[in-house]
Amino acid sequence: MMLGIPDFTTSHAGVDQLGVGCRIDRSVSVMRFGDRADVLWLADGVSLYANTRLVLGDVVADPSVGIRIGARTIVNVGGYLSGEGGLEIGEDVLIGPHVKLLSAGHVIDEGEVVIARNRITRRRIVVEDGAWIGAGAIVLEGVTIGRGAVVAAGALVRQDVPAGMVAAGMPARLIRARRGHALETPLEQQPTSWSAKLVSVVKTLLSSAGKGTS
Repeated sequence: MMLGIPDFTTSHAGVDQLGVGCRIDRSVSVMRFGDRADVLWLADGVSLYANTRLVLGDVVADPSVGIRIGARTIVNVGGYLSGEGGLEIGEDVLIGPHVKLLSAGHVIDEGEVVIARNRITRRRIVVEDGAWIGAGAIVLEGVTIGRGAVVAAGALVRQDVPAGMVAAGMPARLIRARRGHALETPLEQQPTSWSAKLVSVVKTLLSSAGKGTS
């Protein structure tokens, strides 16, 4: 008997495709409506802990709607995963307690004064293989979290986090590269909107660290 660990399951309400060896707590809920059966996919070995909520909304509203979670990824308690603008989570990802991934929003600078009457904005969130998103972090629409990147607890992420980098703060900023982590792509070639000055600072820090250990 393992207390607090979700049981293995072969099906769950609202999930279109469920891989082998998935653990889904009974309290996990899916919010969706509309006639599509290809919008929520969980690969082998995915674990969804208590009170996680998967939100798709109107699944025929836009072709981007959907959630795909890669093999062996763990979503800890209280997660809120929005696939309204598309959400793609890679393999071996760690998502901490009460993380919110928000792939949709509302227009605020045009249309009605009442926000709820304005059009919905949708932009895909991508979390690449091996990333870690810490407890209570919020990731906004259109963001990519790179392979092996780390988002610190409580961070508010509005811009891409390159592979192997650590981001923290509200709003989040890059604070350093993971020590000993070799980036597959040079920082200046990373597809990111962070400033070139910040990239230069990070490279300088990495160079200094290397000299200090030689």
